[in-house]
Amino acid sequence: MPRDLSDVLHYFGPELAEPKGSTEVFAESRPEASELPATLSIVSVPIGERDVVRAAFTWNLAVEIARLGGRAIVLSPDEATPSPLWPVAGPGPLGVELRPSLAKDLDSLQEAALEAATTQVSGNTEGGVVFVRIPPAWLETSALAPALMDWTLLFTSSATSDLREALKLARAVMSKKAGARVGVTIHGVHCRSEAETAFERIARATRSKPGSDVTSYGLLVDDLQVYRAIVAQRPIGLAHPQSPAARALRDVAQLLLDDERKEAP
Repeated sequence: MPRDLSDVLHYFGPELAEPKGSTEVFAESRPEASELPATLSIVSVPIGERDVVRAAFTWNLAVEIARLGGRAIVLSPDEATPSPLWPVAGPGPLGVELRPSLAKDLDSLQEAALEAATTQVSGNTEGGVVFVRIPPAWLETSALAPALMDWTLLFTSSATSDLREALKLARAVMSKKAGARVGVTIHGVHCRSEAETAFERIARATRSKPGSDVTSYGLLVDDLQVYRAIVAQRPIGLAHPQSPAARALRDVAQLLLDDERKEAP
């Protein structure tokens, strides 16, 4: 069932104002836990080859998951080296890893994703996620790739054209796997009602078939901070930890981790 979007729409309230003189600093470390999970969860993210903003959202969410104590890997099929979508490949802030892949289709990408999910758990303490970039055009192929279709995260603004594209992608995923979990994160809105309306438009359109609901994974605000982070090549949560953008990213990351832990064996 769709999550109540109002639970994560507090960024437009006055409590967002950073207290004057605040000097809070976040340590770049992860908490300890008593058990290690067997694997990481795979979350597919449809992102085009030139979609720098949504790639930045994904990378920053990976960093926030690490800040919350989880393990995070970003796997992307990229022909260009270095890719214009990502920072330098390899280990990054807080151990977040960017892993390029030579995969040319969903089948080979799924193989790489399963390897990443099962071989990169050493030292993981609080679960974690492998974000897998899927070129949107690949979803139109006949390949099933069930591991990649199990959990998908879509980013969309409230613009009608973006909502239509998100709905198209959601239906493509749901057509490949019955009961697929499709999450939606809204970005680029100006007010709470705009975000609620945008999510409801997608949710309503997917309810035509049983088991085809989408789930809210909150919203991301203050996209200007995203652009600044892209230029600076530094995660928002580390460069501006008390900004609305960083807080929003942290809450979306927490929603992902919470659901990941619910599904963990």
